[in-house]
Amino acid sequence: GWQVSMKSGSLSYVLPYNRLPVQLMSQVRVYTSNGQKKDLGSEGANGSARGETLHKVETGRQDTTNAGQKQPKQPIQVKVKAVLKKREYGPKYTQNNFITGVRAINEFCLKSSDLDQLRKIKRRSPHDDTETFTVYLRSDVEAKSLEVWGSPEALARERKRRKEAEIKYRENLFRNQRLLWEYKEFFGNTKPRSSTAAMFFKGPGKVVMVAICINGLNFFFKLLAWVYTGSASMFSEAIHSLADTCNQALLALGISQSARTPDPSHPYGFTNMRYIASLISGVGIFMMGAGLSWYHGIIGLLHPHPVESLLWAYCILAGSLVSEGATLLVAINEIRRSARAKGLSFYQYVVQSRDPSTNVVLLEDAAAVLSVAVAATCMGLTSLTGNPYYDSVGSLGVGTLLGTVSAFLIYTNTEALLGRSIEPEQLQRLTELLESDPVVRAIHDVKATDMGMSKVRFKAEVDFDGRVVTRSYLEKQDIEQLLQEIQQVKTLEELEAFMLKHGENIIDTLGAEVDRLEKDLKQRNPDVRHVDLEIL
Repeated sequence: GWQVSMKSGSLSYVLPYNRLPVQLMSQVRVYTSNGQKKDLGSEGANGSARGETLHKVETGRQDTTNAGQKQPKQPIQVKVKAVLKKREYGPKYTQNNFITGVRAINEFCLKSSDLDQLRKIKRRSPHDDTETFTVYLRSDVEAKSLEVWGSPEALARERKRRKEAEIKYRENLFRNQRLLWEYKEFFGNTKPRSSTAAMFFKGPGKVVMVAICINGLNFFFKLLAWVYTGSASMFSEAIHSLADTCNQALLALGISQSARTPDPSHPYGFTNMRYIASLISGVGIFMMGAGLSWYHGIIGLLHPHPVESLLWAYCILAGSLVSEGATLLVAINEIRRSARAKGLSFYQYVVQSRDPSTNVVLLEDAAAVLSVAVAATCMGLTSLTGNPYYDSVGSLGVGTLLGTVSAFLIYTNTEALLGRSIEPEQLQRLTELLESDPVVRAIHDVKATDMGMSKVRFKAEVDFDGRVVTRSYLEKQDIEQLLQEIQQVKTLEELEAFMLKHGENIIDTLGAEVDRLEKDLKQRNPDVRHVDLEIL
């Protein structure tokens, strides 16, 4: 073959080859964001170049069949590729971070007057009640804090002092509250009247208060009947009424606590307090009601004793049946009304524990009516036959009934507290609403959790259509002015400034689209209170 001499850099190679010489030259230019370029010289054919590479290749070829005839050299196409130099931001970069006025005052120990001299920037508000809010550049706030305090050490000392003052205030919080209570008459009651009391005059609160009053009276009269007769069944009934009264008082506490407004420690509110109170109520029914009834029934079987006159016991049981039946009807009517409003059947509303407080009253009163019937039947058999074992068996029956009710309450409220998913039909409606929007390509990893009391939290990974988002941004711009800006771009620095300006605006447009979708979900589905749409 032919002997080919190939030169690359300062090295020369002589290789056997069956073609004519090929000469390669490469030139590398790296462009920075300020428009400067650097010439890095030549590289070999086997080297790798970073940045923009300009290759000039010239080849000559000779036909081996026709000696002495040479074809002229023809240049190959020249390609230029400009690469913007990557900017290193470091592990912590906060120069472009925004900070609210409240955080600036608290974290950097500034006054509101200090912020008046800083640049104010209007941004989209994350809250539904306001469209925009004012933020500041973190770098400006840091510079202002150093100007006010003189040095980072002085700022750190002031932060430490305020932290100690805050801890001391929290330690004396109880004393401060007591002082405010003592001076309440002097300052005047200017605080708006709480709406908590109004909750007990309608809906589940009304049902619970009616049940407390009736069960309290039933406990008092059943206790007198047990003292007079010594009946084990009557003792179980008295314990049952006492357990119902205590549990419903606990439900009233849960209703009042669930009305508290969210705070930083509980950003999603206290609605689950109703389920917690109902869960404790179910445990209380099992331990106090069922446990004591079983105990008294077993003692009656092991050590039977004759029962005294049961006339007064029958009268009290009859009155208890009427009162418990009236409370049961109140609970049934309330559940029917609520189930009709939600589009559910009576059974679905109870099983799904949509309103735990009313469910507890319903099941307790239903168990009370059945237990009165069981106690009256067993006492009647005892009075007819003279056998006290029937009375003890009645006590065991009442305990078993209470245990069944408590097990159901524990199960349903535990399921609610664990965060169960909403109905598939409702989830499908939410999914279709998102997918029907032009800006959405697809949604993934959809989760919709029932937070309790008909409050739903919706989360989804959304694949947005970048073309639609960009077109939405362009529809709000002056296209002719935008075209003029494009034509004026001549350097890399101007191109970078153009892209950074409109890129940030397109990202803001994407955020506005996310806010719009969240607002639509909440408006069309009032149960959806919290929406988390994550950009995929």
